[in-house]
Amino acid sequence: MTDRRPTPQPATEGRPRFRDAPTQDYGNPDANPYLISHRSFGRPLLTADEAWRWRGRWDEELGQAGDLHVELGSGNGFFLAELARRNPDALVLGIEIRFKRCVLCARKIQAAGVHNARILRYHAAFLDDLFEDGALAALYVNHPDPWPKERHEKNRLISRWFLEDVVRLLRPGGVFRLKSDHLPNIERAVELIDHDPEGGPAPRLPLEVTGRAEDVTRGPAPWPDDIETNYQRKFRERGLPVYALELRRTADAG
Repeated sequence: MTDRRPTPQPATEGRPRFRDAPTQDYGNPDANPYLISHRSFGRPLLTADEAWRWRGRWDEELGQAGDLHVELGSGNGFFLAELARRNPDALVLGIEIRFKRCVLCARKIQAAGVHNARILRYHAAFLDDLFEDGALAALYVNHPDPWPKERHEKNRLISRWFLEDVVRLLRPGGVFRLKSDHLPNIERAVELIDHDPEGGPAPRLPLEVTGRAEDVTRGPAPWPDDIETNYQRKFRERGLPVYALELRRTADAG
């Protein structure tokens, strides 16, 4: 079993590791109208080439100071916009890689009338292009792709390298909140705190489990003021469970 960070583009001195490719590099850019429209949309959408330039200066981009909350895989933007609405004093950023979803998220932010949120087109494997160490108060992942087969391990977001990123980016006391309809995602996140991908012992990461729920469609989430996601609503209507986990960044590995 492997657990390696994806490398979609090589590192270049003075440039981030994830970049927008020139339009002409796409075989048929007209086949995806969102390729063009996401680049012309403007705020609250930032392209990859724009987003990394605000590293360490998100208060300037959003026009206010506040705790930094980041959602990975924002989908259609429902959770992201509601998170911004409920937390007007926070800086709320969503990360998406698909052109269409970036545009949908931007539209949802606009429709919600919130001004403290942005959607960034970026790759989740290179968050340190966007954020300084210890910058985040909270990180959210809702319903990551399960990739259930072992040969798909390299595609899984919930991995040891990702938890190491979580540790680096969260400030002490910051939280990582995960929801998934795929129980192995929850179990893997807990196991990888002190195990390697092969199941062997590994140095314990400075993360502690501060909440876990076996089904947030039938009971409360392990944190207050939960926001029901679209997937969560669909699973509730079908009578299927959605699992939740909260990890808190401790001050040190001890």
